Amino acid sequence: MELWGGVLRALLSGPGRRGGTLGRAFSSRRPRLPQAGWSATELVSRWAAVFEKRGVPEPRESSEYIAAHVLGAKTQTIIMCAGLGGQGWPGGQCWAHRPCPPTKPGPGPLDQGSQPLTFPVGQFQSLRPALRSKPLTPWQLRCIQELSSRRLQRMPVQYILGEWDFHGLSLKMAPPVFIPRPETEELVEWVLEEVAQNPRAVGAQGGPLILEVGCGSGAISLSLLSQLPQSRVIAVDKAGAAISLARENAQRLQLLDRIRIAPLDVTLEDSWAHLLPWGPVDLLVSNPPYVFRQDMEQLAPEIRSYEDPAALDGGEKGMDIILHLLALAPRLLKDSGSLFLEVDPRHPELVGSWLQSQPGLSLELVAVRRDFCGRPRFLHIRRSGPQGACPVDAWPAPQPAGAPG
Repeated sequence: MELWGGVLRALLSGPGRRGGTLGRAFSSRRPRLPQAGWSATELVSRWAAVFEKRGVPEPRESSEYIAAHVLGAKTQTIIMCAGLGGQGWPGGQCWAHRPCPPTKPGPGPLDQGSQPLTFPVGQFQSLRPALRSKPLTPWQLRCIQELSSRRLQRMPVQYILGEWDFHGLSLKMAPPVFIPRPETEELVEWVLEEVAQNPRAVGAQGGPLILEVGCGSGAISLSLLSQLPQSRVIAVDKAGAAISLARENAQRLQLLDRIRIAPLDVTLEDSWAHLLPWGPVDLLVSNPPYVFRQDMEQLAPEIRSYEDPAALDGGEKGMDIILHLLALAPRLLKDSGSLFLEVDPRHPELVGSWLQSQPGLSLELVAVRRDFCGRPRFLHIRRSGPQGACPVDAWPAPQPAGAPG
């Protein structure tokens, strides 16, 4: 088809994102172009070969997701998986299907090991065989070609499709808002377990009041709201794009009546004062920026070129925002309230040591949980003692109030 030829010619010879040249890494021999009458299965195989030749990670899965999306597949097959590793991302790409190292038992009393996880894969295979083998319409061919051309530019599949499933919810995705990873579903599960097992986590209105810092697309907050009908959530983020997307997802899921979504930068001086009228809260949950700055350049092109670096970069030791959250917790949590964090595997030891050096915070690291790849990924920190101010010397150096948020 002429359109197919035009798309490939432009992609293989034109400039790539951020000034690169996409055609350099590709052979001068162009693939034979599909003609009318091609089935989805045939086109998936052809694009998978193109992706693989161009070095696009997970070429088959990328091609299958795109074709399934165009063919209208919205329900994905749920399977049990031992885990998945990332392509250039410390915590894993959320659409890459690679086996992880075997889970090892935890070394200490705080380590709770890892939990089995269910997550969606096999979207294309869930289509009826007749639909996979039926000749594609010209419109379907054009759509697959257009979306596949974006994948050649290393755009993440989630942004290409404009939506992604997280913990059973279909969420809208749009760059540069951070894409929720599958590990974070385990964080949600841990919070749900705490609410179910600990009556202290349930607020006076029959459900907990939850604060999420760095809400992004709203994945964590909306998942908790959907599973805890009596709960209420305050979700904050400093990025305007994230605030808009979280509100849109909350509206789509008809959860706006139980969530407050507000712009807030917790690194600003006295930022906690804006949260006090809504608190104190039973639970504080966050998947903060925790990538070590020295690791930022090692991230995959899908991450470096499309996702907001402010949602990833945690500073020199990946602890910048984590320390602000630890300083905020005594002011915002109720007595015996809990802070749940997703962190880098190097952080549990760093956080534990820092908390021991700050006894005035009345915060205790009570458990560390491993992700489905066996890496220490999640922290449960509990507050004890009356609610009060954080010791002045425990506060990280704040940004001036006029700093951009």
